[in-house]
Amino acid sequence: MRILIVEDDDKIASFVARGLREAGFAVDHVTTAEEGLGLASTVPYDAAIVDIMLPGMDGLSMISQMRSGGINTPVIILSAKRSVEDRVKGLQTGGDDYLVKPFSFSELLARIQALLRRTTMSRETTVLEFGGVRLDLLSHEVFRDGRRIDLKPKEFALLEYLMRNHGRVVTRAMIMEHLWNYDFDPQTNVVDVLVCRLRDRIDRGFDRKLIHTLRGVGYVLKEPEEDT
Repeated sequence: MRILIVEDDDKIASFVARGLREAGFAVDHVTTAEEGLGLASTVPYDAAIVDIMLPGMDGLSMISQMRSGGINTPVIILSAKRSVEDRVKGLQTGGDDYLVKPFSFSELLARIQALLRRTTMSRETTVLEFGGVRLDLLSHEVFRDGRRIDLKPKEFALLEYLMRNHGRVVTRAMIMEHLWNYDFDPQTNVVDVLVCRLRDRIDRGFDRKLIHTLRGVGYVLKEPEEDT
């Protein structure tokens, strides 16, 4: 799942982004409402975290424009304003939740998870299934052929990405951008190491291998008999 953070305080943004990535989310961070609105208009985020006090356009104006433009991405508002009137205004503008600064990351994460549960309309969008693998996006549980598989957050995020793109080749650069959000360095083997770890957990002990390598291209999740 992918989260957008719109926050001009680098300390808060770094704290939140690091925690979300450790929890298995892909994260994009921008510092202005204009940048946030641009991304929200083009990327299908699962949720957004928006500060109210931003340089230029404020967070509430951004949310209002999102809603008027038909963008229904769930939004958690961050604000130092704690009055009832401020919270009501934030929710009436189009926010889905309101969290007052300072806050604990555990509370923010719990609110994101609750928001995702509330806004998920069908089982198909919370559970991904392919090749005997069942991945629950909310509980972060993974099973293959009924056997539970424990994954670390980055392994879970990679498996989700491969399952959403099953049958299609994803390059190392695509994986790097999606999971780490920075440009691919051809000299690093971090993607290959992560894929190797995931393959060891998902394919070891099973007759059918699902994660396949296309040398010089990337990786693909597919049934052995499928054509790439």
